[in-house]
Amino acid sequence: MLSRPIRRKRQKLSDVIVESVKRSIVTDALRPGDRLPTERELMESFQCSKGSAREALKALEVEGLVNTRTGPSGGAYLNEAGTEPASRALRNYLHFQHLDGEQVYQLRKVIEVELAVSVIGRLSATDFKALQDNVDFCSAPEDSEAGQREQRLAELEFHNLLARACPNPLLAFMAQFLNDLLRDLVVLKKAYKPKRKQFDAANLDYHKRLLNALQAEDENSVRTLMHEHMCDAEHHMSALEGEVTRHFLLEFDHTH
Repeated sequence: MLSRPIRRKRQKLSDVIVESVKRSIVTDALRPGDRLPTERELMESFQCSKGSAREALKALEVEGLVNTRTGPSGGAYLNEAGTEPASRALRNYLHFQHLDGEQVYQLRKVIEVELAVSVIGRLSATDFKALQDNVDFCSAPEDSEAGQREQRLAELEFHNLLARACPNPLLAFMAQFLNDLLRDLVVLKKAYKPKRKQFDAANLDYHKRLLNALQAEDENSVRTLMHEHMCDAEHHMSALEGEVTRHFLLEFDHTH
């Protein structure tokens, strides 16, 4: 007996237009600043209504791929989409999965090592200065809650500085995404509040040694140091999350 064929939902014309534009970016090597067809041209090409053409352009604008201009040279122009919209959407999804530091570090122990190795010989004098400035900022004594929060976020920024020099855009995105995820965990769980001097000292020590190894272009040292750094950071992060949870429970008991 023949099974009943599955009826597929008909694709909206606006979605067809969006897919066509994205395909053109790849196949026609479109560049940021290139002008897209006008609403009327889209209507003619796809035999669609003005509403469908407008909906497609709006969808591309929401995704960050297009910006619209008014005036004589108005129209829709291609943007180079940044990583933040995609990163934010993924982070929002994962917040509902009750993610913890251990799960983040399961990936980070692989990705950060490969990323660090990939930037050997690619860091400019400006990059090295930014990394040194970051280390100096995190080295300054800081007792205020706001200051400790900024230093914790700056420790993650050290790794984002390396990611920006990475020649592999996928590897760079994954590294920055995980750092952003950790940043969210730090802020939302207030993981900077408990006393964390050992964590600070360990991070600084690894960052200083990594900076020296990167300057020396010593691949073995870079690989070893970053792996050890990630394992050590995972251990401290787990301890901090446990301490934050205990603080929360104590505060809850005192207020109820």
